[in-house]
Amino acid sequence: MAARLLYLLAFFFFHLRRSFSEGEASSMESVPDLQKRMYTVLDGYPCVRLLNLSGEIGCANPGRGKVVAPIVRFGNLTQLTQPSAVLLSVDEIEGFFKRVSNDLNFAQNVGGVLVESVSSSQEILGLSPDQKFPQAKFAPYQNISYEWNPLGSGIMWNSYQFPVFLLSASSSLSVQELSTSNEKREKAYTAHVAEFDLVMQTTKSGTRDSQSCLEGRTCLPLGGYSVWSSLPPINASYSNQSKGVILTVASMDSASFFRDKSLGAESPISGLIALLAAVDALSHVDGLANSSRQLVFLFFTGEAWGYLGSRRFLYELDLHSDCVSGLNETSIEMVLEIGSVGKGAGQGAKKFFTHTAGASSVINETLNALKQAGDSLLSDEITISSASTANPGIPPSSLMAFLGKNSQTSGVILEDFDTAFTSNFYHSHLDDLSNINVSAVADVATIVARALFVLANDEKNLSNSALGTVKVNESLVQELMGCLLSCEPGLSCALVKSYISPSTTCPSHYPGVLLGEPTPYAGYVDDTSRFMWNFLADKTSIWKQNVSSACSQNCTHEGEVCIRAETDQKGDCVISTTRYVPAYSTRLKFESGSWKVLPPNSSDPMGMVDPVWTESNWDAIGLRVYTVQDSTYDHFVLLGGISITVLSYVAIVTTRTFITKALKRD
Repeated sequence: MAARLLYLLAFFFFHLRRSFSEGEASSMESVPDLQKRMYTVLDGYPCVRLLNLSGEIGCANPGRGKVVAPIVRFGNLTQLTQPSAVLLSVDEIEGFFKRVSNDLNFAQNVGGVLVESVSSSQEILGLSPDQKFPQAKFAPYQNISYEWNPLGSGIMWNSYQFPVFLLSASSSLSVQELSTSNEKREKAYTAHVAEFDLVMQTTKSGTRDSQSCLEGRTCLPLGGYSVWSSLPPINASYSNQSKGVILTVASMDSASFFRDKSLGAESPISGLIALLAAVDALSHVDGLANSSRQLVFLFFTGEAWGYLGSRRFLYELDLHSDCVSGLNETSIEMVLEIGSVGKGAGQGAKKFFTHTAGASSVINETLNALKQAGDSLLSDEITISSASTANPGIPPSSLMAFLGKNSQTSGVILEDFDTAFTSNFYHSHLDDLSNINVSAVADVATIVARALFVLANDEKNLSNSALGTVKVNESLVQELMGCLLSCEPGLSCALVKSYISPSTTCPSHYPGVLLGEPTPYAGYVDDTSRFMWNFLADKTSIWKQNVSSACSQNCTHEGEVCIRAETDQKGDCVISTTRYVPAYSTRLKFESGSWKVLPPNSSDPMGMVDPVWTESNWDAIGLRVYTVQDSTYDHFVLLGGISITVLSYVAIVTTRTFITKALKRD
């Protein structure tokens, strides 16, 4: 009897040992080695939890713990029978999330979502998770049912009680293999699972809106720092500037379903790059110091989230804050906005459209200047036309904030579309470098630079040869695209590193959050804003005669600022009017070390509809896959172990009894 039991034990441990190969056993010399064998960490971009005064949007684990679920491919899946990690291709995203919203039984079994990256062979016709009229509540007109973004699905504005990750290319291949393996081993005792660590502090604390999470300190407000600069520099010691201001603006932030995959190449970074190249071109032109108008360039952040940058800028103007010293609202004659301009090239022609607000002599003057600048390119392929009068008004833009403050504001927006967006990827992670045309951006940069030259000098009859002296560096346009819209070289490009020491390589134009008290003088400023500030301060600075050469301590002369301080710890002092402007909701105030939500003010109609966006805090975000055994098999192993233990005990008792009797006989 005992011999038979020992044989059974030996047989069990032999089969247990076979589950480990000799190569694996020899390579696992420590606990970390074992963990590497067991777990594969995936690279991905999460959809995170955002909140406003009404509730929450975005994604998160439903509770306080990690989510573990077997990987299944969505494909032609009719129903989910258990909580699962659903693998989606990009062209399945909209259909899947619409089903989640409409089919509660299906949604209850979604443990998490893994979205594959787009392969080079895939052709995606369109994907826009934003609304058909983005930020319609801020429109200065009544027709908010108009579809500026016909492909908009609105899925990024819903709340999902499960984690969602966009996978990198390498991780996509790994998960595809695991999903296929699960399908083939449907009745096997092991399965490949995904473990999601996307636990939000607002979920843990139950603070489900911006008011409560700010009070509970489980979230932070969305925001950052806008940058403005003047050419030539403004003498801030004179409170009354005699020159009228031509304010040229662009946006530097975007949005996406996935937090850190918000490049926004076409919307709005193509306009930002065009304006930066125009500033560079104008910096090489003589005579602007004696121009009849002051040129001011303003780059907003937070515009995709309630026009945070433009609304805060106007608020600071009312307060006459230091960050806008030298500017006042009454001196702004004209607002010229550079919008989406990267897709102006199509079928050999480059078509651009002007959208106007109001009717005034300065608007007509601006339109004529743009036409004159376009004609100076001497190309029949480039046309600038007025937008259709059938449009309800201006498209979603920063100009809406100016009109909300003052309906009499004169403004013109230059876009590459007429009645609807030409981009099929508005506020999508697919709005990347491949979605824009470098020659279109360079042409717009030239048009803007020459039009501003005309407006600054109040010259209506400049010859094409005179305008031809204003030249845009197309190589700079290409370099800026590589720096701001790609990981290679990304923010590690030579241009950016000549001004700052970037904290990361891959750019993302999500505005981020404000970590402490907002101030134009200190605090955390993201890489893009710091680069913009240094670039603009350099390009708009005047001849550096009789100014300090280095600013290792401080720039001592009036009007001086320190540029390139990060690159060699010394920097250069230059005379330039370039400043940061904090960008965050006008309904928020930082006092006594925390954020407070202010009551609505009837004198601020845009503040009345301000959602007050915040982002939940979190401890860690992670995603990994590994293999688990089926619970039935675990139960079998447990039962086998108990049986062996009982049988071993019986064998020992029997053997002891047998030996005792044998000894007594002896």
